[in-house]
Amino acid sequence: MFKDFAEAAAFVQKNHIQMVDLKFSDLWGRWHHVTISASEFEPELMEAGVGFDGSSVGLKSVKSGDMVLVPDLSTGFVDPFWEAPTLSFICNTFEADTKKLFARDPREILRRSEAYMQANGIGDHTLWGPEFEFYVFNNVCIENSVHTASYRVDSIEANWNTCSGGHGHYIPIHGGYHAIPPRDQLFNLRTQMVTRLEQIGIPVKYHHHEVGGPGQSEIETPLMGMLTAADASMCIKYITKMVAHNAGQSVTFLPKPLYGEAGSGMHFHQQMFKGGVNAFYDASSPMLLSETALYYIGGLLTHAPAVLAFTNPSTNSYRRLVPGFEAPVNAFFSTGNRSAAIRIPKYATQPDKVRFEFRPPDATCNPYLAMAAQLMAGLDGIRRKIDPTAAGFGPINEDIFSWSSEKRATIKSLPTSLLEALQALREDHQFLLEGGVFDEILINDWIKAKEKEDIAVRTRPHPYEIEMYYDL
Repeated sequence: MFKDFAEAAAFVQKNHIQMVDLKFSDLWGRWHHVTISASEFEPELMEAGVGFDGSSVGLKSVKSGDMVLVPDLSTGFVDPFWEAPTLSFICNTFEADTKKLFARDPREILRRSEAYMQANGIGDHTLWGPEFEFYVFNNVCIENSVHTASYRVDSIEANWNTCSGGHGHYIPIHGGYHAIPPRDQLFNLRTQMVTRLEQIGIPVKYHHHEVGGPGQSEIETPLMGMLTAADASMCIKYITKMVAHNAGQSVTFLPKPLYGEAGSGMHFHQQMFKGGVNAFYDASSPMLLSETALYYIGGLLTHAPAVLAFTNPSTNSYRRLVPGFEAPVNAFFSTGNRSAAIRIPKYATQPDKVRFEFRPPDATCNPYLAMAAQLMAGLDGIRRKIDPTAAGFGPINEDIFSWSSEKRATIKSLPTSLLEALQALREDHQFLLEGGVFDEILINDWIKAKEKEDIAVRTRPHPYEIEMYYDL
């Protein structure tokens, strides 16, 4: 939004801004913030920053947790939810003493991945278009203790409410795709979300009701620069949750909040440009994909099990990645097949539009780390010239779930649990270390922290196993 501090300061004065909010991502992809008075918004802020404890958000150890936040002025937007006029910035994090950019800042890791691509002459920039699927619930109850484990969600659209009386326009399980009002009870809420997003400068292609009957929705953006798309991802989660909260509802990006119903993914459309030309396009190729694009696909599918440790980093992620739904469970690419890990949209045929999407990810990821991991896997494929067809990744344009189990077993499977993905990352992460983009310590810390999450889930009795085994 702003080119320099003088422009930002002038905006503060002209628009009577009272507060300046500084937002930043922790290692896991949650936003945090600290707010300063507009009177403290001085040029020195860009040098000294605002101090915070990096150890409390997974960025540093307790013994050396002091860090500072410095706003990225280009990310400024007027936060629409504050009663006092508030200018918001996404921040970069710096070492408190040396004022050097913190190497493990998720935004910096993402920047290094694209810089690595540029330094190797592979491409000039990349474009990313994330899709956001989420559920909107009217009521959420959660209880976990020594003697109880339960949750209950409710939706005004859910057909489990048909007998309780009401509007009469309920959506059956799996019946929500592009539902129209009055069945689609959320169109006004989504429109408010989109309006807020456009107000802060985030473009939106469209919004609609998704397959999940009880409140599943989707918002999709056009393709944007890599850092812009990752920042927008954080903003979209914030805006959607806040709009719903103010309306007395609740948004969740949990991949699988409902048993037997469609899960929520976060597909990433990807392009690479070099010399102003789409490096993924080749008019002479049957799928319009260049050799560069195919090698990128080869790398992404080769490293997909390890990549999923960053793109699908929750135990709940793997309740979505199961056979029988559109969520991909095998590493192959295809034109139009929505059960493929990589789908090449048939409708994107113009030279500047040809692209593909990586479909396994979900929004429990840290978008900065997830996008950097995907790019590094693709770049490794280009460097090593990994032919996806020779490697057995397709293309496959059939319904693989109609195949025999023996035939389907010939396709490489994706991890079925967070532990499997973490083990894959432990065994396969050299591609992430190239160019100093990721480092061993961060990867090890990530694995240890996520293993603790897995243990926390596995060691708790599950309500359904109590039902199945209590009387044995």
